[in-house]
Amino acid sequence: MLRHAIAPARFFTQTPNEIIRHPRLSSDAVRLLQWQLSLPAEAHQPLSETARQAGIKKTAFIRAKRQLIDEGFLHEWRRQGVAGRWRTTQLISNVPLTPEEALAVRDGRDSAPPTVTEPAVGQPTPRAVGRSRENTEGDTPHPPHPLAERGAQALTTVTRGERRLRLSGRDVRALAPLAAEWLTRGATLADLREALTSGLPDTVHSPAGITRNRLTRKMPDPAPEPGPRPRPLRACTGGCGRMIRPVADETACRDCRLDGAAAAHDASGATAATQRGVAAVRAALCAGP
Repeated sequence: MLRHAIAPARFFTQTPNEIIRHPRLSSDAVRLLQWQLSLPAEAHQPLSETARQAGIKKTAFIRAKRQLIDEGFLHEWRRQGVAGRWRTTQLISNVPLTPEEALAVRDGRDSAPPTVTEPAVGQPTPRAVGRSRENTEGDTPHPPHPLAERGAQALTTVTRGERRLRLSGRDVRALAPLAAEWLTRGATLADLREALTSGLPDTVHSPAGITRNRLTRKMPDPAPEPGPRPRPLRACTGGCGRMIRPVADETACRDCRLDGAAAAHDASGATAATQRGVAAVRAALCAGP
């Protein structure tokens, strides 16, 4: 007969059955996750150090870490510090989190509960989120895609309600730049949802593949370049009291410019007639009696 011993009152960590029985987490991944969650709240220990203490070799650690990322138990972000160095922030949780939920936890905001999968028995346990740890494992002078987080949030929002498009955390990160490009071209979440979910087959064998195909094939055209800004309005200097929008360097409206040109023409005509009269008088005086 199998019996369960009563857990001690102190110095123990509760592990959800979902982790212990997870079909896609190796024993190294489960051990790494349990060890990290067991650390005290004030600890800021990177996963690589935890793996060393737990006796997990480098290759096994890399594989275990990738599994935890793919299944949503580990999230990482690269952020630039005050000194200009890029640091990796890690978030560990004992339930899988979507990228949007992980961001909310990282930033201390209220977030929606984790997406409920269909467990074989019972319901998921209440969420108990681990700690966000900063380390220099990922120090690099190269910043991440500037709109990657925005694209990841958009993908998560659009595909969350469509069971045929279940994307792992790794898939979301890989497709985030494409989704971000849609947003920079003026697309809305409704446009993304229509492009990704409309006309899906009953069975989708590769959610990431069909999502990438649709994001690429249906990519909207780039937004047109904005034309030159019109010149500001200004008061006509011709005295009519109108407001004009200059096309070049004109300062008066069309009517005032025409009136000014006509007045100048009349004035030049009168000057020419006067000059002709003076010339005639001079000629008569020179001829004598």
